[in-house]
Amino acid sequence: RSNAGETMAWSESVDTLLANKDGLAAFRTFLKSEFSEENVEFWLACEDFKKTKSSTKIASKAQKIYSDFIQADAPKEINIDFHTKTHISQNISEPTLSCFDDAQRLIYSLMAKDSFPRFLRSEAYQKLVKKQQNGNQKRWLPVL
Repeated sequence: RSNAGETMAWSESVDTLLANKDGLAAFRTFLKSEFSEENVEFWLACEDFKKTKSSTKIASKAQKIYSDFIQADAPKEINIDFHTKTHISQNISEPTLSCFDDAQRLIYSLMAKDSFPRFLRSEAYQKLVKKQQNGNQKRWLPVL
């Protein structure tokens, strides 16, 4: 369980939120409620992909990300511009660890400018903060 300071810290930046297990879980739940969880799922898939060491795994992981998020009518298709999508499609046959970087930057930017501020204003986030502030106040009450 995270403490109130941690929950409040999520509001500092998308990075702080995404780096925190509980923050990420809360953000994913929020995005699901808005039917846009594919953005954070794509971002996480890219983060995992960039850590891939084996060249055979690079090819199979890249193909999976492509078929899940990039190709037309993908089950979790992300909203990226035609140019970026075309560039990835042309290079997917010989993927590199950076082949999704442009798309990942676009999605990150979309989350940072759009989803993240809405998350911070959401009832779900406000309730978490309030609950943890109340929890902290109770801890500091003197025992009579």
